[in-house]
Amino acid sequence: MSTPPLPQLAVRGQMRQEIADALRGALVAGRLQPGVVYSAPTLAAQFGVSVTPVREALLDLAGEGLVEPVRNKGFRVTELAERDLDEITSLRVLIEVPTVAGLAAAMDDDLRPHVTALLPLGRAIVAHAEAGRYAEYVEADRTFHLALLALAGNRHLVDVVGNLRSRSRLHGLAERANEAQLSRSAREHEQIVELVLARDTAAAETLMTSHITDVRTAWAG
Repeated sequence: MSTPPLPQLAVRGQMRQEIADALRGALVAGRLQPGVVYSAPTLAAQFGVSVTPVREALLDLAGEGLVEPVRNKGFRVTELAERDLDEITSLRVLIEVPTVAGLAAAMDDDLRPHVTALLPLGRAIVAHAEAGRYAEYVEADRTFHLALLALAGNRHLVDVVGNLRSRSRLHGLAERANEAQLSRSAREHEQIVELVLARDTAAAETLMTSHITDVRTAWAG
């Protein structure tokens, strides 16, 4: 199977991270397909760089569970079973919903500016969704959720959710996304912030639950 074109990297600094980010974007956009094995030399040629930073970036992605090494061949994009996606979604609901509800219940003058600061990111998520910038959408969505959870002050919780999100990353979102569903989900980020600011614990719980589960049912298969 031929390797689809990937973007040339003009900036040489932090090459490993740049390549890892580009590969994650390619996964979301559907340019790298689950189950297919890609070699580091072939990808390096597509990027126009040496093999070493590409191999290092692929090892980073392997650590996140996005790819797996195939001896003497390269790296295979991992495929998650439906059961795995269901279980990851259930774990996210168990962790994120009560955490966000707890933030709403704890809202005070000290916490309020930190929650309010997430509103511009919520608007950026909407802009990415409406422009069809799927890789940017997913990354901004991840940043928003982890930043919101971080306000609870438990870094281990943030690490766990970050890992779960990486393992359930939406491969080929560009092909699967329904524009209306994507737009609705994007706008829910601002709504979540507003509910937390309003100390509306029950509504925050309800919206967070549907927000997480809708991603699973609508886009992940």
